[in-house]
Amino acid sequence: MALREFKLPDPGEGLTEAEIVTWHVKAGDTVKVNDVVVEVETAKSLVELPVPFAGTIGRLLVEEGDTVEVGTPILSVDDGSGGEEAPTPEKATDAAEGPSSEGSMGGRTAVLVGYGVKQTEAKRRPRKQPSAPGSLGSTDAVPAPAPDGERAPAPEPGVPEPRVTASATGAETRALAKPPVRKLAKDLGVDLASLTPSGEGGVVTRADVEAAASAGPAATASVTPGSAASAGARETRIPVKGVRKMTAQAMVASAFTAPHVTEWVTVDVTATMELVDRLRRDREFREVKVTPMTVLAKAMCLAAHRHPEVNASWDEDAQEIVVKHYVNLGIAAATPRGLVVPNVKDADRMSLVELARAIGELSATAREGRTQPADMSGGTITITNVGVFGVDGGTPILNPGESAIMAIGAVTRQPWVVGEGADERVEPRWVTTLALSFDHRLVDGELGSRYLSTVATLMSDPARALVWG
Repeated sequence: MALREFKLPDPGEGLTEAEIVTWHVKAGDTVKVNDVVVEVETAKSLVELPVPFAGTIGRLLVEEGDTVEVGTPILSVDDGSGGEEAPTPEKATDAAEGPSSEGSMGGRTAVLVGYGVKQTEAKRRPRKQPSAPGSLGSTDAVPAPAPDGERAPAPEPGVPEPRVTASATGAETRALAKPPVRKLAKDLGVDLASLTPSGEGGVVTRADVEAAASAGPAATASVTPGSAASAGARETRIPVKGVRKMTAQAMVASAFTAPHVTEWVTVDVTATMELVDRLRRDREFREVKVTPMTVLAKAMCLAAHRHPEVNASWDEDAQEIVVKHYVNLGIAAATPRGLVVPNVKDADRMSLVELARAIGELSATAREGRTQPADMSGGTITITNVGVFGVDGGTPILNPGESAIMAIGAVTRQPWVVGEGADERVEPRWVTTLALSFDHRLVDGELGSRYLSTVATLMSDPARALVWG
């Protein structure tokens, strides 16, 4: 038997570690080249990893929840070629303690681009208490049978198969749920096994978890062991890692590096709302979601062409302002894993329907927790929609490396003065607040005000785009 080790590959973007989220295989499974075997979470995204060789799974060398560094063996596969067994993590550790040369199997060295040679090891969470005598381990788990002897429905792609483990108190079934939903349930202290799944094939959905959390402990049969609800604790500690950790570091760096200035303008967007209603009925837009933010995205691109210095970045090393002649429009999205800001590449070259489609696809991918690092790099200017939460406005922090970010508040009906002179009157109109934060090193008050005024004009009268476009 020849066991080949599959090591955690370098995800790029300068990332050096990842958390094991979900294994899609177990010991004894047969895999082909490029079969997805595990899902990992880096500081920027969830990534599915394909195995680079075929064979039979020997061992899972790390557990779900472990954080491992690039180059760490995470899986062994018997390729059927015969030969000696590759060292297990324990053997590798023993070898590392004794004399060894660089690059040996015992040292388990991983060479990272830009980081040099580094000894790696898995950083494990505290292990759970051992099972009762006679219980089955995770590698002995068997598929849950369907009622009345029927074949259980196949899980949807990306969802692990249910497993049943025997215990002294009876059988325990692992609920079907996607990784982002599991993360949300963990953060909210909801036990997935206690929920009645509403998704196709018996999958627990995000809505199921949120409903259980909002209903309170009485509606939840049990909670995650050690959580605040089960222990009656007054505090809960949540590890800061992955996307949440990266976001925190980026926001601190942005807030204390770029001198922020924020300006607001309250706008009558009745014409935009009427345009949105017409577009929703238009045949060309029937397969895309059109909202006031769609119009705002287009307005920001047009305004960037009229005021190109806003669409720029600050090069500290060269002491230069870099004006971008393209708009990679960032869309801030709240997800179960934290805030992510994917961007639409070359948004300024897109038609309104193309822009709506691109925003919809980015948002859907973000909600599923599958935004790739490449989609979050290279942004030039960003939109954040706080209005979806019923908030009137705010002072957004710049996405690192960008010079401006626009926040759009809730669009509500308000009394508004329309007309002039003898025709002046008060009418109920659709009104919102736009707030622009910008880096005062390269965008002064006049430029920021002109850009914000241009966007506001387009939102109050979208027909101006025919003239300015």
